[in-house]
Amino acid sequence: MKTTGKVYLVGAGPGDPGLLTVRALELLKQADVVVYDRLVSPQILDLIPAGVMRTSVGKASGRHSVPQDQINQLLVDLCIGDANAAREVVRLKGGDPFVFGRGSEEALYLSDHGVPFEVVPGVTAAAACSAYAGVPLTHRGLSHGVRFVTGHFLENKRLKLDWRALADPDSTIVVYMGLSSLERICTALLNQGMDPATSAVAIQDGTTSRQRRVFGDLTTLPGRVKNSRLKAPVLVVIGRTVSLAGRLDWFVLNKEQIDHEMAGASNF
Repeated sequence: MKTTGKVYLVGAGPGDPGLLTVRALELLKQADVVVYDRLVSPQILDLIPAGVMRTSVGKASGRHSVPQDQINQLLVDLCIGDANAAREVVRLKGGDPFVFGRGSEEALYLSDHGVPFEVVPGVTAAAACSAYAGVPLTHRGLSHGVRFVTGHFLENKRLKLDWRALADPDSTIVVYMGLSSLERICTALLNQGMDPATSAVAIQDGTTSRQRRVFGDLTTLPGRVKNSRLKAPVLVVIGRTVSLAGRLDWFVLNKEQIDHEMAGASNF
């Protein structure tokens, strides 16, 4: 007799295990199987009880260890079996499953195949990494809105964004996965008339002990990021609120590190 388990599409946040939701931790403790992405931090994986089956399907830009269609089918296969094989599966994804996480694609596939699922939101990188970098996404008088965009498209196709709409001085732009296309993004915004002195920061491994920040503006940030040899995952924040980072630092407690990160940045 065939029976069906359940898939939980769980957001793990950007890295700091303290940002896991209560529901996410609860599900990790009771899962039969955890299927996890590359960006899930080792500290969070350490919270999975011993004996729980773990399956890595980690993907890096341009190097997909497991293609998305195979991940979709894997989730179905893990859930559907005989009475002794149906499992509770946690699909653990970095950040939030529905913010550039392809969680909705997986949910649609599960729905089409009659597999029950639940979505557990996570703290998305835009909110967490910016806060740990001392950068508010909105601030009265500086920014009244936020735009989330991705720095690369499916199969590395050319970026097709509404650059005119994005070049709004009264909004903050957050770019996910924008390391490889940072120069093109800054150039496109400049071409739409955005102020070259607009503050910007690139954040590597935000919320973790490996966090690094590179500050600059639309003209200087690409070169500084290249010289600093930042590596993915990198989140980029562009807008006036970045200029507050020097006063709102709380995560980086070493003043010498703060001074080094901000050295030469024209907006500080």
